[in-house]
Amino acid sequence: MNIEIFKMERMQSTWENAVEYNLSESGVHPLTLNELLTPGELEELARVGIGYTQTNGTPELRTEIARLYPGIGMDQILATAGSSEANFLLMWSRIEPGDEVLFELPNYMQMWGLVRGFGADVKPFHLRQSLGWQPDLDEMRKLVTPRTKLIILTNPNNPTGAVLSREAMNGIIELASGVGAWILADEVYQGAELSGERTPSFWGTYDKVLVVNGLSKAYGLPGLRIGWIIGPEPVVQKTWPYHDYTTISPSALSDKLAALVLAPARRERILQRTRRILTTNFPVLEGWLGGQAGLFEYLPPKAGAICFARYNLKANSTELVERLIKEKSVLLVPGDHFEMDGYLRFGYGPEGDYLRTALGRVEETLKKIR
Repeated sequence: MNIEIFKMERMQSTWENAVEYNLSESGVHPLTLNELLTPGELEELARVGIGYTQTNGTPELRTEIARLYPGIGMDQILATAGSSEANFLLMWSRIEPGDEVLFELPNYMQMWGLVRGFGADVKPFHLRQSLGWQPDLDEMRKLVTPRTKLIILTNPNNPTGAVLSREAMNGIIELASGVGAWILADEVYQGAELSGERTPSFWGTYDKVLVVNGLSKAYGLPGLRIGWIIGPEPVVQKTWPYHDYTTISPSALSDKLAALVLAPARRERILQRTRRILTTNFPVLEGWLGGQAGLFEYLPPKAGAICFARYNLKANSTELVERLIKEKSVLLVPGDHFEMDGYLRFGYGPEGDYLRTALGRVEETLKKIR
């Protein structure tokens, strides 16, 4: 098996803790334990034994996850070390050489690299800015065949922050059901909608749906490394043994914290914090983009602390980001990390004046280039 370099993660891991201003993140500023827990809960956490937990997630954690998916059974849930491990386990357990997979672009490219590495025949379908970052269903109809095994998408989308319309969701379900294909929906930005209106899950819409989610993006808790897989019980039980060959189980502290986070009252409080950050910060970014004399074209995101903007410069996006790192110690994500050169992904989830200062530095370099 040959795994290609995951360009975005390699750049982020190299620079995100080295630059002075990191606008490459797609989530909001992370919570601290003191913000998350009461003093009594902190004391209780200090008494947790740091041993192995149940490898598919403790019953307490899976009970809280189940609240998000009405009617689901406990054995239809597999807790993982972040949604990235969930994606990996599903690709490892389901993809065989020669499988036909439809993959949404632009997108987070982890599963793109995995399905190619596992030998699948990958067919991209595109979200179109001209369609409001919705898919062209006619294009998808030409790509789907009786061999299509899996349709992979992220909703809300990374990097655009778009949410699929009901028409698009129904069209994708119709195409999948027509050939018996599975839909794998990464829904990790669900709950981070600027409007507060929760993005409908694909779960429950079709009998061949797998859902991945986690606490990294909408909840501002990426360091917990807690994600999960939702699916039909036979598929989840088939995937569980692959977990035994990777991380074995979530960490005991993360499992305990995740169960506390997902309790309904605290969960809503955390998501309200996320929406407050998004609705406060996006106007800052929007005003800055609009003040760049027509340099950028973009559609306002509906979810996530991300905005995907096309720039009107004759410059490769990776080279532009590398120049910003070198000259201004600011990190953005280049569009060609999503197979779409000519774009930049701006993360707007930081605290306070951090965002304004970072954007000011970006502007200084852009003025030099122009």
